[in-house]
Amino acid sequence: MAEYTVIADDAEFGRAVAQLAGGTGPVAVDVERASGFRYSQRAYLIQVFRREAGVFLFDPPAITDFAPLQEAIGDAEWVLHAASQDLPSLREVGLEPRVMFDTELAARLLGHARVGLGAVVEDTLGIVLAKAHSAADWSTRPLPQSWLEYAALDVEHLIDVRDALVAELAAQGKTEFAAEEFHAVLDRPVKPPREDPWRRLSGLHTIRGRRALAVARALWTAREDYAREQDVAPGRLVPDRALVAALAADPKTKQDLARVKDFTGRASRTQLDRWWAAFEAGRAEESLPPDRLPGEGLPPVRAWADRNPPADARLKAAKPLVEQRAEELGMPTENLLTPELLRRVAWAPPADASAAALGDALRELGAREWQVAQTAQLIAQAFVDSVQPPAERSEAGS
Repeated sequence: MAEYTVIADDAEFGRAVAQLAGGTGPVAVDVERASGFRYSQRAYLIQVFRREAGVFLFDPPAITDFAPLQEAIGDAEWVLHAASQDLPSLREVGLEPRVMFDTELAARLLGHARVGLGAVVEDTLGIVLAKAHSAADWSTRPLPQSWLEYAALDVEHLIDVRDALVAELAAQGKTEFAAEEFHAVLDRPVKPPREDPWRRLSGLHTIRGRRALAVARALWTAREDYAREQDVAPGRLVPDRALVAALAADPKTKQDLARVKDFTGRASRTQLDRWWAAFEAGRAEESLPPDRLPGEGLPPVRAWADRNPPADARLKAAKPLVEQRAEELGMPTENLLTPELLRRVAWAPPADASAAALGDALRELGAREWQVAQTAQLIAQAFVDSVQPPAERSEAGS
């Protein structure tokens, strides 16, 4: 096994960039973060491979400026696996592909049963990759050699995988499908911050009363602030279940809070003043949060029959046709058309429910051209069929 080193100074970085610039063909790129350990989603290792250049492992916190690397490889096709996970971390250091190939997304479009990196490498190349360090704390320094070997293998085979998948896409007539999907991933806008993110607190549904919710909000915010300050994943300071246990105990004093057995976590006692201050702030809050936020999405499908019977009929008519088309194309239904898009056009279709009008509606919601071409006519016909009596529907299908 090769001995790998991490490039952690600007001089070494410059030499690596020159070698990558002299390489040929696409560039394989991967990112290792410290999810579950650190608060941030920053990159703690960036792996790059290019034919005739080799594998390079970069230490982002130690490198002053990644602009030379962007200049060296920016015009090449970048090959990533599950690109949507890595792009934010890459963009944070100034790295962004102009053209991309996503091996995970390609495998989904091709109908591969397994789409994790190890599975796709095994299915396309017959090479088995160990995934022993996938959940490691990549902010660790120095990084063990076994981790570096794992990280290097994540990119070393990726160009060969890309070549195999390119051939499969061409054989199945899905080359343009994939190109549109890759382009959409690159152009996808950043999601706006979630309203009331504290409501993601696991177990919050067991807490009753707006005053208790105000305390929950204050506790969650106090933990977020401290986690950000320490760059530690919030759950490693005080787990969600511990915050909820403290809320359920409703302590009357700081000492009562300290005695809550299930209020655990490495910062539960060392930061007791912080948590008690959050309890007091929440109890003194004048602007109480509502029990729940008004739903911005559609009602649950199970309620459609009562709340919007025509929409229910449209969805029930269209869904099996879209599923059948996905099966014919050999891909998961959600890659042909996400359930959310189908539900939205079924709930509120255009006044002119023609294939052209439905296609425009799907595009407005974010569907790609290939998805519109494959589904708009099917959905339009299903919507027409949904208002026909059963007898006429049966005759129309015979």
